Amino acid sequence: MRTETATRPAPFRPAILRAVPALGVGAALVALALTLTNDFHLYVAFMAGVYYLCASGMNVLAGYAGQKSLGQAGLFAAGAYTVALLTTRLEVSPVLALAAAPIVAAGVGVLIALPSLRVKGPSLALVTLAFGLVVEKLVTEWTDLFGGAQGVYGIAPLEFQGEPFALRHWVVLVIVLAVATHLLLGHLLNGRFGRALLALQSDEIAAECAGISVYRYKILAFVVAAALCGLGGALVAQQNQYFNSDFVTFHLSVFILLLVLLGGAGNLYGPIAGAAILTATEVFLAQWPSVQHFIYGSMLLFALYLMPTGVAGTIARVLPRKAVAEPVVTGAPLTLSRTTDDPAGGPLLEMRDIAKAFGGVVTADKVGLRLHAHRVHALIGPNGAGKSTLINILTGVIPADSGSIRLAGEDITRASAHSRADRGIARTFQNLRLFGAMTVLDNVLVGAHARIGATGREAEAVAKAAAVLEFVGLAEHAQALAGSLPYGLQRRVELARALAGDPVLLLLDEPAAGLNPRETAELGQLIKRIGRLGVAVLMVEHDMGLVMGISDEIVVLDRGIVIAEGTPREIQTNPRVIEAYLGREEAPADDEADGKEEERAC
Repeated sequence: MRTETATRPAPFRPAILRAVPALGVGAALVALALTLTNDFHLYVAFMAGVYYLCASGMNVLAGYAGQKSLGQAGLFAAGAYTVALLTTRLEVSPVLALAAAPIVAAGVGVLIALPSLRVKGPSLALVTLAFGLVVEKLVTEWTDLFGGAQGVYGIAPLEFQGEPFALRHWVVLVIVLAVATHLLLGHLLNGRFGRALLALQSDEIAAECAGISVYRYKILAFVVAAALCGLGGALVAQQNQYFNSDFVTFHLSVFILLLVLLGGAGNLYGPIAGAAILTATEVFLAQWPSVQHFIYGSMLLFALYLMPTGVAGTIARVLPRKAVAEPVVTGAPLTLSRTTDDPAGGPLLEMRDIAKAFGGVVTADKVGLRLHAHRVHALIGPNGAGKSTLINILTGVIPADSGSIRLAGEDITRASAHSRADRGIARTFQNLRLFGAMTVLDNVLVGAHARIGATGREAEAVAKAAAVLEFVGLAEHAQALAGSLPYGLQRRVELARALAGDPVLLLLDEPAAGLNPRETAELGQLIKRIGRLGVAVLMVEHDMGLVMGISDEIVVLDRGIVIAEGTPREIQTNPRVIEAYLGREEAPADDEADGKEEERAC
C-alpha cells in the first residue's frame, strides 16, 4: 500500500522542549535585572513587561480573533482599582488582591463582550471606545470611591522577607509573569483554541458550521485580553502604591492596540516586538511630550498601511523557514467513527413541513425530506427553486419559519449551527469558504474541532486529518496555504474539512461549480466513496451528468415545493420535472442570492 505523509506541526514537540528557549531568555533577563542598579533602567524594564502583558492579551483578541477593541484602558483600570480598593479599604493581603485583579477584569470583560460582540468591525471598536470613555468619566467623577484626579494612595505592595518589593523585585516578577504568559498562550494558540480564533476571524459562518461556537470563542478572547490587561494595571498600581484617573485615558487604549499592530497581530512574538519598540519610543519621546500623540498616530498608520504583518511578521518572512518536524505516517484506509445505519423505524434525517419566506418570497413551502445512511441523495431544481435555502436551514445557518428536523430520532430544529456540526452534520458551500491564510492541514483540523474536544486529543486529530487528506488526494499539499491552491484543489480542501468532523450527514452545495469535466468526474467518484463509508450525502448540483451518474435518490424542488422524488430513471421521465426545466420560461436566476443568505444570517 502506498504510504503518504502529513507534516506534524510544532505543537507535538514535548512541552519541556518548547519551553526551553523562553525559559532560557527569561532566566537571562532575570539575571540582568538583578545586576542593574539604575532605578530608571529598572523602571523602563518593568513597564516593558507590563506593556507585554497587555499586548499579549490584546493579540489574542485583535490578532487571532480579529476583534479590534479601543476600551483596554478601562480594563487596565479595573485591575488597578481592584488592588487599590481591596488593600486600602478592605485591608486584603496584597498577594490576594493581585490575584483577584485579573479575575475582576475578566468579569468586566465579559460584561463588555456580551453586548459588544453582536456588532462587528468599526461598530465593535466604537462600542468598546464608549466603554473606555465611560470608565474614564466614572473614575474621574466618583471621587468618594476612586479618588478622581487625586487618586488612591497607600496601595499595599507585595513584600519580600517582610520588606516591600524593591524595583528589581518588581522587574523579576513581571519577567516571570511574562514568560509564563508566553508559554501558556503558545500552548493555547498553537492548538485547537488558536485555530478556532483564526477560523472565526477568517469566516464566521464556515467556522460555525465546522463546530466552533463563534460567540463563545469571541467571549473567551475578550476574557483573556481583559485578564492580562487587568493584571498589568494591578502591577502598576501596586508598584507605584498609587493610582489615579490620569492613567485611564483613550491614549492608553490606542497605545495597547498599537503595541499589537506594530509588533505583529496574530504572531506570538508580535507583542514582544511591540513592547520593546514602543517602550524605547516612549522613553525617547518623554522629553517632547507635546509630539507623542502625533508620533504614535504616525506609527499606527505606518503599521496599518506599510507593514500589515508588523515587525515580527516582516522578520519571519525574511528569515529562512525552519525544517519541518517529524511526519505523521498514514496508510490505513479512512474510517468515520460514528457513521451508522438508519435508526430503527425511520431515516437518518427527516424534515417535515419546513417553511421559509423572506418578505413575500417563499423559498420553502412545507418541504419534506427523508435522507438515509449509505446513500447519495441529490436535490435539484431550476434556478431560484430554494435549494441553497434548504441547505442553510438544515445546517442551522438560517432558521426555518415552521416545521421540524430530526437527526437519528433527535429533534434538532432549534439547534445552533455549531451544535448540529457536533451532532454530525457537515457541509461545503456554494461560494467557496476556506480559511485561505491557514494551511490545508489546519483547515482540516478546524473541521475536526468538535471531535478533538476541549481536552485536546491533538495527536489523534492530526493522524485523522492526514488520513482524510490522503482519502481526498491532498496529502502532498498538507502544509500549503489553502488559499494558494488551484480552485479545483480548494474545493477538495473544503470537502476534506467537512469529512474531518466524522459526519453522519454531508451536505454538498454545488460541489462541481467551477470544475472542469475531468475534475467533475473525479469528484463524482469521490462522493460515491464517501457514501460507501456510511455517510448520508445530500448534494445540490446543476450538473445533471454528475447527478444522474452517482445519485441513489433525487428530490426535485421548484419554487420551494417538492414536485418529484425517485431514482434517476424515474426523475428523467417525470412530466412535472420536464415541465419545470423546459416547459416554461426560466425563473430569475437568484441561486446566487440563495448562496449569499448565510451572509445576511450573521
